[in-house]
Amino acid sequence: MTFTLPTPAQAFKIGTRGSPLALAQANETRERLAKAFDLPFEAFTIVVIKVTGDQVLDRPLKEIGGKGLFTREIEEALLDGTIDIAVHSMKDMPVEQPGGLLLDTYLPREDVRDAFVSLSAKGLGDLAQGATVGTSSLRRRSQLLARRPDLNIVEFRGNVQTRLKKLADGVAEATFLAKAGLNRLDMPDVPHTAISPDDMLPAVAQGAIGIERREGDSRAAEMLAAIHDGPTGQRLAAERAFLAALDGSCETPIGGLADLDGNNMRLRGEILRTDGTEVYADDVSGAIEDGPEMGRAMAARLLAQAGPDFF
Repeated sequence: MTFTLPTPAQAFKIGTRGSPLALAQANETRERLAKAFDLPFEAFTIVVIKVTGDQVLDRPLKEIGGKGLFTREIEEALLDGTIDIAVHSMKDMPVEQPGGLLLDTYLPREDVRDAFVSLSAKGLGDLAQGATVGTSSLRRRSQLLARRPDLNIVEFRGNVQTRLKKLADGVAEATFLAKAGLNRLDMPDVPHTAISPDDMLPAVAQGAIGIERREGDSRAAEMLAAIHDGPTGQRLAAERAFLAALDGSCETPIGGLADLDGNNMRLRGEILRTDGTEVYADDVSGAIEDGPEMGRAMAARLLAQAGPDFF
């Protein structure tokens, strides 16, 4: 070991958003680091950083800046040394990091599926003609309209408790959450039905936690290497290569999922028009090490089918 371990007196600072789910993810990171180096939890401290995306809840993300809204202030704190590492939901992460930062550590991936959440219905098929469904995800909105163009889709943001209250108040009859979030928050009592990726392809990197560090910070690099999950990294390398080739953002409805089977990878991807009227999908398999190239090639095929003005 070539670095000095943190102590309660000189704690290692973990930066995160302040939502209940973000704090659960930061605490999982803290627990894994403490266990890996046989250190007390107090040798790691969680620093909550307010981000723009958590402060503007009444408008769609695409209107106020897209994915960077959940990362910008945290990355600034990482660059200026206020924190040592930053913990992120990978589905919120832009495909490119600011200069001086690296994102190369992933915790074991949770359930990738979307969850259909309703106080009365078990699934899309139970919703009446013209029913109102709430979501802030452009991907989910497009996928819903592709399957049920009769639905009325309304903007729906906030934490789990806020969304459940909106359902109880009749703002919508159903909404969607990431199954991973419900698991990490230990909320099995939330009325939900998990949706197979065959029926609703999840967001790229859904269910994965990523940890960002400063380039050249060898101490953080060595510590994070002890908790990095290789298979999750392999899956995300393919999915994020697919996303990057499509210039994915919160303004582009994209689904993608890589699964591993021995030395092989299956990669699925789809792009959709925002009104759900067109969907282009692909499904390929190959060697795990070819994952990033599979992702780029899939993106090129889908863009060729959809045409240059699709997005």
